[in-house]
Amino acid sequence: MIDEDIQRYYARGRERERLIHGGGTLELVRTQELLARFLPPPPADVLDVGGGPGVYATWLAGAGYRVHLIDPIPLHIEQATAAATQPAHPLTAAVGDARELHESDASFDAVLLFGPLYHLTERTERLAALREARRVLRPSGLALVVAISRFALLLDGVRHGYFSDPEAAQVMEEAVRSGAHRNPGLDRYPGWFTTAYFHQPAELAAEVEESGLHLEALIGIEGPGGFVGNGWDDPQQRPHILRAARIVEHEASLLGLSGHLLAVARSGR
Repeated sequence: MIDEDIQRYYARGRERERLIHGGGTLELVRTQELLARFLPPPPADVLDVGGGPGVYATWLAGAGYRVHLIDPIPLHIEQATAAATQPAHPLTAAVGDARELHESDASFDAVLLFGPLYHLTERTERLAALREARRVLRPSGLALVVAISRFALLLDGVRHGYFSDPEAAQVMEEAVRSGAHRNPGLDRYPGWFTTAYFHQPAELAAEVEESGLHLEALIGIEGPGGFVGNGWDDPQQRPHILRAARIVEHEASLLGLSGHLLAVARSGR
């Protein structure tokens, strides 16, 4: 079952554009950098759980990986399947649920969870998704798990001046207090995210460990550059923003400054 607000948000079909244009490309470039660093070499079997329209899946398939993508949004499967028709990007895609994967035990070298933890607002559901990732991993298989920082909305609100709106301010304060986020109205706040859960860094680490995965690293993806004006729009500033992200990517006291957090973990079997 997918929350109605989540379905409506993704039905707009903007997820692919978000990552390949504008400020979202900082997230894309850094995530690709980290994938290249941690993934086993191709050809390896990669399961992209909640892979959306296939931005990362097509990139990995083009690099020689065997990729299967699942996502609960039918439009995303259509978009990923369309991308899969390109000879340079062979991959398979199907509608699926991170909490109950249809894949066999120990059938993948790596599992990507680049979205499910955003929208599984109950801890028990997030743990179910993490345990499913562990189940389908081969011995010592790699899980790369992304969460949204507890402070992402707050920092975005400061940058864009949302605090002048009392309702928006209340939503931001609640997200910091409890991690729970709900857009008061997609028509009123079209640029805001949909129903989601935002993690404290230590909380993400604890959930990964509780699932039976063995945490190897916790990384801030974008670093502080994700919330510094429009610096990423200047190509000359991009190398410096990326360098800053790398310098502090493991710094525990600054992890929350990144819009997204990456947990690197192993199946341990």
